[in-house]
Amino acid sequence: MTMSWWAAAAVVLCSAAAASGELVDEFASGASFIFGDSLVDAGNNNYIPSLSRANMTPNGIDFAASGGMPTGRFTNGRTIADIIGEMLGQADYSPPFLAPNTTGGAILNGVNYASGGAGILNATGKIFVNRIGMDLQVDNFNITRRQLDGLLGRDRAKAFLRRKAIFSVTVGSNDFLNNYLMPVLSTGTRIAESPDGFLDDLIAHLRDQLTRLYTLDARKFVVANVGPLGCIPYQKTINRVDDDQCVKLPNQLAAQYNAKLRDLLIDLNGSLTGARFCLANVYDLVMELITNYSNYGFETASVACCGNGGSYDGLVPCGPTTSLCDARDKHVFWDPYHPSEAANVLLAKYIVDGDAKYISPMNLRKLFSL
Repeated sequence: MTMSWWAAAAVVLCSAAAASGELVDEFASGASFIFGDSLVDAGNNNYIPSLSRANMTPNGIDFAASGGMPTGRFTNGRTIADIIGEMLGQADYSPPFLAPNTTGGAILNGVNYASGGAGILNATGKIFVNRIGMDLQVDNFNITRRQLDGLLGRDRAKAFLRRKAIFSVTVGSNDFLNNYLMPVLSTGTRIAESPDGFLDDLIAHLRDQLTRLYTLDARKFVVANVGPLGCIPYQKTINRVDDDQCVKLPNQLAAQYNAKLRDLLIDLNGSLTGARFCLANVYDLVMELITNYSNYGFETASVACCGNGGSYDGLVPCGPTTSLCDARDKHVFWDPYHPSEAANVLLAKYIVDGDAKYISPMNLRKLFSL
């Protein structure tokens, strides 16, 4: 008996729905959509003409997935985002948005939009000529959002994002280091705006960016606060502080911003229906590593493993001509700005499985299981 046209159409539609459902089941375990700066950039800056790049040795020397070759990650191995993805069962690392193979089923594993030098404000990081700020990163996710509709269908794409995906945001450090604290080289913001006004401006922009992601069906968020910027080798070097000291102003600004960020996330948790915003307390986590570094197996929390200049090798970014330490896993800092993979592993463990001191109102494992 010949099948009627409507029965045949129903079979086709059911088959397509089943196939898209299989795609969700196959690729969605631990999907991570990653936004931010060089702390989590997986290589997006390799594809733009920027002075903020890590696509040169010895960056990536301990990154097994690349055979020890640089990928654009600003560390010796995995970023904290890479490690968190592994711990949550992600099938593979979230690929850079700008990579040519970030298409089709690959986006169901998550996508990395982060960019070295990026900030919450569009003017931040212009010293690097090009970088992809948070506004543009959200625009890029909107492109991925439309691709998901085409791949899964609108309803299944929405379900995939709301149930299977975590959206991580690690941004803000450059808004201080490469904007407010560098007025001559950036926008003159520090001269024109009070600290409170600048911080309020940051929070207002971040509110808009997070809300835009929510309107695009993001529901599970982890937002990192800003670490103790006055303790990184670069700041310690240029300010010539003692080994056991940090620079006060950057840390004060970070602490003030972090307090406002906490209030913002509490407000968003109450006002955006169905959303869950978790705060990763990176400031206290990094400060714990710096203060008690020997308890975690480190030999120094002041000297960069890769860099040149000053007591802390904190002036020159890591590259082929800079010095390299022998024991990379004994340094909290890889270069003048970024943690080593060994430090990233410890940070990730506390964020995924830690208590409310470092991740609240729940840790990422609980957030992912919702």
